[in-house]
Amino acid sequence: KFCARDCATMLVPIFTLKLNHKINPRMVTMGKFDGIHPCLTAATQAGKVFIHNPHTRGQRQAAHRLSQSAQDSDISLLNINQAVSCLTAGTLGPNTTGDTLLVGTQTNLLAYDVHDNADIFYREVTDGANAIVLGKLGNIESPLAIIGGNCALQGFDYEGNDQFWTVTGDNVRSLVLCDFTGDGKNELLVGSEDFDIRVFKEDELVSEIAENETVTSLCHMHGSRFGYALANGTVGVYDRTARYWRIKSKNHAMSIHAFDLNADGVVELITGWSNGKIDARSDRTGEVIFKDNFSSSVAGVVEGDYRMDGQIQLICTSVEGEVRGYLPASKEMKGNLMDSSVEQDLIRELSQRRQNLLLELRNYEENAKQAVPGASERDTQMGVIPANTQLQTVLSVRAATESQRSHIELSISTPNETIIRAVLIFAEGIFEGESHVVHPSAQNLCGSICVPIIPPKDIPVDLHIKAFVGGKSSSQFHVFEITRQLPRFSMYDLNVEPEAPQPTGKVTFTINDRPQRVVMWLNQNFLLLEGIDTPDVTFTSLRGGGLLTISMLSTSGEITLNTDDIDLAGDLVQSLASFLAIEDLQAEADFPTYFGELRTTLTEVDDYHSVHQKLTAAIADHSNHIRNMLVQAEDARLMGDIRNMKKRYIELYDLNRDLINEYKIRSNNHNALLACLKSVNQAIQRAGRLRVGKPKNQVITACRDAIKNNNVNVLFKIMKAGTASS
Repeated sequence: KFCARDCATMLVPIFTLKLNHKINPRMVTMGKFDGIHPCLTAATQAGKVFIHNPHTRGQRQAAHRLSQSAQDSDISLLNINQAVSCLTAGTLGPNTTGDTLLVGTQTNLLAYDVHDNADIFYREVTDGANAIVLGKLGNIESPLAIIGGNCALQGFDYEGNDQFWTVTGDNVRSLVLCDFTGDGKNELLVGSEDFDIRVFKEDELVSEIAENETVTSLCHMHGSRFGYALANGTVGVYDRTARYWRIKSKNHAMSIHAFDLNADGVVELITGWSNGKIDARSDRTGEVIFKDNFSSSVAGVVEGDYRMDGQIQLICTSVEGEVRGYLPASKEMKGNLMDSSVEQDLIRELSQRRQNLLLELRNYEENAKQAVPGASERDTQMGVIPANTQLQTVLSVRAATESQRSHIELSISTPNETIIRAVLIFAEGIFEGESHVVHPSAQNLCGSICVPIIPPKDIPVDLHIKAFVGGKSSSQFHVFEITRQLPRFSMYDLNVEPEAPQPTGKVTFTINDRPQRVVMWLNQNFLLLEGIDTPDVTFTSLRGGGLLTISMLSTSGEITLNTDDIDLAGDLVQSLASFLAIEDLQAEADFPTYFGELRTTLTEVDDYHSVHQKLTAAIADHSNHIRNMLVQAEDARLMGDIRNMKKRYIELYDLNRDLINEYKIRSNNHNALLACLKSVNQAIQRAGRLRVGKPKNQVITACRDAIKNNNVNVLFKIMKAGTASS
């Protein structure tokens, strides 16, 4: 099976395999299930997991869930009988010989002992399992199998006990454990469909990083540094909240992994792409230092000593079952590689600087030629602009008109007769493709350009602006660069419509700070052209049209936020608390419309649970009836009673059709239940975001207990008052 190759360059395949099983993307792991031999493990279609173990041939036997593959003697198949949604392997508890295999589906989590062919535990997970990670979290003593599902995070110990639970903003797509804060203990990094990377210190949210697409993959690099991948083809590296670099591809990143491929003691970011490309990038610069290609999409990237020769290989798999193992550079090559790498970096940097300086010099020379005495008027105008030319920008709020939606207007202008030939604006998450080009026609050339901007979310955005400025007949243009920041709450207008209804929702809390500090926060986070000097203001939302009123009692420090948007209220509380460095903040809240909708949702959850139980019982009855009917049909066949045999098989056919219809009803009921549970989990998270620090964690924990006990009245009391006690 293994095919050796010569290691002629820094990193080439040292073995290749062709497995007769297709592999599901992002569902590949490596585990030492007997404690000694690494086994490549992956999910396949039709609800199976294959375990490739070429090290112990002839020693395995099929039992319980495991069966031998008919196509490959080195592969065992684990029958899950459901579509696998995530899997991993690692040390979970003290009672197993080696690593535990963890397999998640949309309804269950299985912890399986491959070596002993036995379930360790099998738990129903109502919120599903979209992503899974195994390891230690915070001060929790035992390792946890942590799954991310329907806006919820849940951690199980080796006995299947629920040791950790909290909610997050949207469906979880990726998880990784990493010492984000540098305190020697792991935090949980969560990537979700609402474009955020959230960092949890156990159940406390300590940081949020806003991205501009669904976070599909996360991997720990070293220390507090981690890699990430987005659904739009973006890959990059963060160190805590500071982004080192990012690149964007037209292909999708299927898997990312940290691996030291050039033996310099620093891991690189390995990315497997949907077009079959594998590349390795420097964790510092994002520069590609190695690449290879598969004939089909990459399914996963893992590592392990698969040849059992004491060397860790980088192992890449494709969806068609092709496997390649790569080795890093040898120790003999290490010094040469490091020296040559440093030299190449220095040469490349100096070469780039030389090119830039030569280009700048050529432009100066061209401008000097045009400005010499005796040159024609047309030539004098080419490329030469007045010395006082500056690029001026103004951001302003524009309410909706008959022809245009509400938006932020970016006005770009110059103070003299020069014209702006083109403007390029780069901003994450605002424009499709992240950049926007304005190129006026020859008839509309002037010294000012207005660009409408509509931020989809309340997050601060840096606008990187490049403008080409010159004379009306210029063939060469000066490039002006400027960066403006769009405040977080820019889509709110101070001009209030007189007939707008007053909001019924509100959140109230008390701070120990001066009103002037709140005014500073307002001026920094809202788009106010002239600024304000009072904390009592009213805005109109340009997105939904509702009112937002902020007021503060200077005597007591009590702040009231009036809005019907509970998400906006949570964002305002978190932003103000961060600005004022408030660690713990209790609040009282009431959102009658939203709480009314939530009460209806909770009633629907009970109804769906009831229907689910009835359908499960009905299917069990039908299954028993089918079993009895089959026995009767076979008895009639053996006795030669063809008439009764036909009758029984016709009844079996009808029962089978009823079972299929009941399954469809059950499936629809389950999907509706998941949608309702997502709404409930989001409601708990929203209630938590109205508080900060310990009060926030207490609200989330108390809400979950109330739901477990099916105590709806207590749940709403907690959401409103922040506590269940009167």
